[in-house]
Amino acid sequence: MASKMNQLFCSGLEVANFVVSSGLLKLSWAKILDCYGGFNLNELQNLGLSIKWKAYQQANINILVFTTSPICTKSHLQYSKQLVSSTAFKESFPVFEFLCNNGYSFSIHKAAIALFADHFHELLQLKAECGRNSNSLIVTGHSLGGSVASLFTLWLLESLDISLAKRPLCLTFGSPLVGDKGFQQAISQHPPWNSCFLHVAATSKDSIPRLFIAPHDLNSMDLDSKSDDYKPFGTFLLCCEDGCTWSDNPEAVSELLMAVETEDTGNEEWTINVYSRIIEQLESMIVRKGISQVNEPILNSLRAGTTLQIEAIRIRNEQLLIKKLEELEEICMFNKGKAFDPAKKLNVIKIKMAELEWYKKVAKANETGYYDCYKKQLSRRDRDIIKHKKFLTKYWKEVVAQNERKPQKQLVYLRSRWLYAGTTYRRMVEPLDIADYYRDGGSNYVTNGRSHHYIKLEQWLEADEKQSRFRIDTKKQNVDVILTDDSCFWANVEEARQWCKTLKTADVGMISERLCLRQKLMEFEVYVMEQIKKYAVSSEIFLKGSSFMQWWKEYEMLIEPFHNSPLTDFIRNCKFQQYASGCLALS
Repeated sequence: MASKMNQLFCSGLEVANFVVSSGLLKLSWAKILDCYGGFNLNELQNLGLSIKWKAYQQANINILVFTTSPICTKSHLQYSKQLVSSTAFKESFPVFEFLCNNGYSFSIHKAAIALFADHFHELLQLKAECGRNSNSLIVTGHSLGGSVASLFTLWLLESLDISLAKRPLCLTFGSPLVGDKGFQQAISQHPPWNSCFLHVAATSKDSIPRLFIAPHDLNSMDLDSKSDDYKPFGTFLLCCEDGCTWSDNPEAVSELLMAVETEDTGNEEWTINVYSRIIEQLESMIVRKGISQVNEPILNSLRAGTTLQIEAIRIRNEQLLIKKLEELEEICMFNKGKAFDPAKKLNVIKIKMAELEWYKKVAKANETGYYDCYKKQLSRRDRDIIKHKKFLTKYWKEVVAQNERKPQKQLVYLRSRWLYAGTTYRRMVEPLDIADYYRDGGSNYVTNGRSHHYIKLEQWLEADEKQSRFRIDTKKQNVDVILTDDSCFWANVEEARQWCKTLKTADVGMISERLCLRQKLMEFEVYVMEQIKKYAVSSEIFLKGSSFMQWWKEYEMLIEPFHNSPLTDFIRNCKFQQYASGCLALS
């Protein structure tokens, strides 16, 4: 059971079925009841709320329970619906600042974040203890305790490398919604996180899960919500004594919660007993969402699936709701179809890169090099490469943008899967962007023209110790076919050529400017020689028709005959021929 907790669930149905069939739902609720032991609801009703937690160990599973003292009821919450913006607590309590990646702003239920902040130092210690424990972890809670459990789980997820660590599973019971649409969207940027949350709501008996949802007209086809509306996230298991259904579509969850006929008993202790009865019944029920039996074929009709979903719980305005849910499901399916999936395009990417490799090989045979061949744009083949470059650049910009939205810990996972390919792309394609830039009269590419996605790919490579410690011996053996490590090498060459041109035409009296240009050119010499010593440049730079050799001819005419340096010795004595074969001993 513990090992299955760490698999990546593909849908809310898998999460719900696993939790119910494994007995984890029943076990978690039993621990909540145990944590509530000793409270008298009637005596404590008028006292202020505080949070309490208790840890349990069951075989190789740890269960962390969050509850409130006293038990949080509708009367505690109905006048405390206020949201607090992430910008408001950014300075004083920046714990959830990681959700603001990519410019997202959001709001959280004020009562929930206040309880979290009041016990921050104790929770920080609790988080450290969870990190040291190798057991699988369930974080659970009831009512407002469930809200705090959700926040604590998010906090844990941010600090985990999800490709290696065991992911916590958060199970809440009768919890109010935690945040607004911005909060929901920020979490949805991390699909593995979304599958870590299952919220159980006794829809016909407990009004708390729907308490913060703004009422609206089902006839309205306007799917946009106000920025201050609460929105669900994760998977919801909506239950009554007649059946249950699930959904991980936030808009559909909102519609279902609002459409259910809730009996307001006024007896919160009785509501808790309802969860106990429902959980007992769930073990023998089928979790349905357009599926007749678990592991049996999916019904083809969208209407049939929606009808099954509604039949499982008590719904008012049934026909209107069916129509609205169908529309929401179609929109969800369309958006999933539009979603960028790097893996699906990987084979196409390999083909495009192979085209560039062949182009590079042909250009080298012509003694020009692919950088200069592309820059001159003399043949149809050169112009065809533009299409491949555009496709590859769009792809990698999307990959970088997608992964920038992930917290730093998850970038380790990116590096292990994509960084090698991203580095090869950057070293192959960025020189072509540089060629375009300088052909169009650009200047200072690194500062003024370099794309953000190249910068990020380079930064991630530098942070990856395994990739950045590539052995020089290996490079020597492959120097004839390697790509230049510094993808901005040709930009530096172009700048050096501009300095030569300026120095050549500069007035003799402009002493300080001429000295400055000479200093830059000598620094460029040092830079090139450093790359050569590390076998970090392709032997193509020494081809007769390359821009680098053109720079050398221009530079040699400007330097004094007695000027001697490691680079001038290297080129004048044709040591680059030995370099290309990997036979040159460099010190």
